[in-house]
Amino acid sequence: MIKLVRWRRWNFSPFVPSPMGMVVSYLILGMWSFVVLFPLYWLLITSFKLPIHVNDGPVYLPFIDFKPSLHAWHYIFFDLRNDTLRPYANTVIVGLTSSVLSLALGTAASYALVRFEYRPRLGTILLFIGCVALAIVAITLGAPWQVAVAAAIAVFLLLAQTIGKRFRRHLKNDDIAFWMISQRILPPVAVVIPIYILFQRLGLLDTRTALVITYVATNLPIVVWLMRDYFQSIPIEIEECAAIDGASPYRIFWSIVLPLSMPGLVATFLFVLVFAWNEYLLALFLSSANAQTLPLTVAAQNATRGPQWWYMSVLILIMIIPVIAMAIALERYIARGLLVGAIKG
Repeated sequence: MIKLVRWRRWNFSPFVPSPMGMVVSYLILGMWSFVVLFPLYWLLITSFKLPIHVNDGPVYLPFIDFKPSLHAWHYIFFDLRNDTLRPYANTVIVGLTSSVLSLALGTAASYALVRFEYRPRLGTILLFIGCVALAIVAITLGAPWQVAVAAAIAVFLLLAQTIGKRFRRHLKNDDIAFWMISQRILPPVAVVIPIYILFQRLGLLDTRTALVITYVATNLPIVVWLMRDYFQSIPIEIEECAAIDGASPYRIFWSIVLPLSMPGLVATFLFVLVFAWNEYLLALFLSSANAQTLPLTVAAQNATRGPQWWYMSVLILIMIIPVIAMAIALERYIARGLLVGAIKG
C-alpha cells in the first residue's frame, strides 16, 4: 500500500526580528563597534596631546579634558632633526611596487596552473635547485654574480639534457601549487641570513631594490594560492566560447578572465599590500638609513627615546590611514573577493 504524503509548502519569506530582538542586536553591534574603533580614537586624540596630558593620566575629550595641540605633528613633519618623510616614501614605494609585481606575476602563474597542465620531471627540478644553490654559494664566496649565474645556467642546460631525462617521475599542477605555498609557511627568520649575505655580495644592501625583490619573493605564494582558487571558480566554458570565436589565449586572459576576477585581484592586492606595508624583520636586516621603512622608524623612536606616545601616535596614524582609505574605496570588491572558494558546487 502506497501512502501519498502531501508535503508542506514552506514559506521562505525574509525573517523579520521582533522589536526587542532588533534592540539587542543593535546594542551588541554598537558595543562591538566601540571595542573596534576605540583604539583608533585613542590614537587620534593622543596625537593632539602634549606630553603633560599623556603623563598625568588618561583624558578622553578634546577641548573639554585637554586643549588640542599640533606639537607632535609639527615635530614629525617639520622638525629638521626628525627624518620621517624618507621612511614614509620608502614604505609607499616599496609596498606598492612589490604588491603590484607580486600580483602581476602571481596572477599569471596561478592562471597557468589552473588552465594548463604541467608535468615537469622531478630530476630536472632538483637539478635546477642544485644549480641555483651552487650559484648562491659561489656568489657568497666572492665570485662575480654574472659569472656565477652564467655558469649555473650552462651546467643546468648540460645536465638537464643528460641526467635529467633519466628520471621518470613527474610532478602535477597541484604539487607545484603546494610547493609554492609551503615556501610561505617557512618562517622568514630561517632565511634572513642567507638573503642578507646574498644582497651584500650583490651590493644591494640598504636599497629599495633589495626590499622589493625580497617582498615579491615572500608574497608571491600568497597571490598564487588565492588567485588559483578564484580562477577555478570561473567557468571554463566562457573561455572556450571566446576561443571558438577566434580570440587568442592572451586576449582571453586580458579581456575576459581579468575583468571577471577583479574582486579577487583587489582583495589579494590588499592582503599583499598589508603584509609588505607592515613587514619588519626583513627590512631590519636589509636596510639601515637610506631604505629604512616606517615600521623601523616607529621601533627606533620607541627604543631611543622611550615610549613617547604622542609622537608614536602620529607615526602610526600616517601608517594606517592610506591602507584604511584604500580598503574603504575598494570595499565593494573586497566583500566578494574574500569569499573566494567559500562555496563550491
